[in-house]
Amino acid sequence: MYRRISLGLLIISVSLASDAAAQSLRGSRTSVDLMYRQARNHELHFYETSAGVRKAAERGEFVRLRGNADYQLANVSHPYVLPATETFVNRLAAQYRAACGEKLVVTSAVRPKSLRLANSTDKSVHPTGMAVDLRKPSKGSCLSWLRRTLSSLDGAGVIEATEEFRPPHFHVAVFPNPYRRYVLARGGTVRVAARESSSTADAPASGGRTYRVRKGDSLWAIARRNRVSVELIQSANDLSSTNIRAGQVLRIPEAR
Repeated sequence: MYRRISLGLLIISVSLASDAAAQSLRGSRTSVDLMYRQARNHELHFYETSAGVRKAAERGEFVRLRGNADYQLANVSHPYVLPATETFVNRLAAQYRAACGEKLVVTSAVRPKSLRLANSTDKSVHPTGMAVDLRKPSKGSCLSWLRRTLSSLDGAGVIEATEEFRPPHFHVAVFPNPYRRYVLARGGTVRVAARESSSTADAPASGGRTYRVRKGDSLWAIARRNRVSVELIQSANDLSSTNIRAGQVLRIPEAR
């Protein structure tokens, strides 16, 4: 009797955890606005045509998703994404395959405005290359794992993930600068587009005067030397704390 009750409670607990993750991945107007705002804050371009996407790839703005031992592409017409999004796919796929023993399936990457789906919003970020669509796993345990993992990253503020039902898939927008910092803080690396130099790899997308952090620097000292506030530098670089590292490139805003 005790064993049956314990097993029943375990099943209920797992079910509730899975339901909670699914609830957190529900789409909303707020979610759409957040993704769109992130794309604008990163000054990403919304490509209109397939020709524009191809030219962007030739310039090195996008990298190509080719599939590997951990993930595969399924009917992806434009297999290009931003470097941070490619890093996300590679890391998630490796974790997914280790947990589930099967490949993650990517069903969409950059999608120009001219190929906008009938049920998509005019604020879709697919034309920027920051988003991918992932097929829902058919195996229940794998679906629960993917929901939990995406929900955790969503909660960390580095992606915005939505579980869609028509057709069934997960839509994931990767926020380039926050995700890059997230990966670097965990000892990982983020691929840099060919047109980006090593001196600007960690710089924010917006222009302006920049400063490369040297060993021993503090955000307070940099702000004082440039006669701006710490808060202004944090805002200009999307920094959630005053922690900085040697080699990091900061945009220095004009004093107000």
